[in-house]
Amino acid sequence: MQKIVVASNNAGKLREIRSILEPFGFETLSQKQVGYELDVEETGTTFQENAAIKAQAVFDALHCAVIADDSGLVVDALDGAPGIYSHRFAGADATDAQRNNKLLEMLKDMPTEKRMARFICAICYMDENGKQHFFEGKCEGIIGTQLRGENGFGYDPLFYVGGKSMAEYSTAEKNQMSHRAEALRQLEKYLERSFSIC
Repeated sequence: MQKIVVASNNAGKLREIRSILEPFGFETLSQKQVGYELDVEETGTTFQENAAIKAQAVFDALHCAVIADDSGLVVDALDGAPGIYSHRFAGADATDAQRNNKLLEMLKDMPTEKRMARFICAICYMDENGKQHFFEGKCEGIIGTQLRGENGFGYDPLFYVGGKSMAEYSTAEKNQMSHRAEALRQLEKYLERSFSIC
């Protein structure tokens, strides 16, 4: 298997990335698995900038091909919030439940037709020469009024597509529609065309 280091230790992200790339012969390794323990400060103003910052930091340390992603939830009624601050939306150490509860509170009087939202994922792939390649995926939906489902992570229990929350879909189903899956499919096609990894 060809190896790619994923600039993350987020178990949910790693699971999604592995499930999509490994069937094509790519072994995905977390930062922790390769001994990189530093937390990279995300100082960018866009998903793409933050993905690039994370990828560059890991590449500079390991000099190997890296995948980094930055993703989040964009809610129209909140002028695009939480956006790039999705993880820190309810505070730096908040849980998924606290973030979801804050979102529910902010939208509590909002009618369904104004609860439109989308997940966005920007992926930065840095090849073994340090060149950056970007891929972006989106998934349109609405913010529900209650948490539903046991699968997924983050805002999945509140993000509804096709009448179900993302947390009610199986991993296989989610990988057909998610923002990260779309971006990873673009990456996978690129890697198939020109693949060279340390």
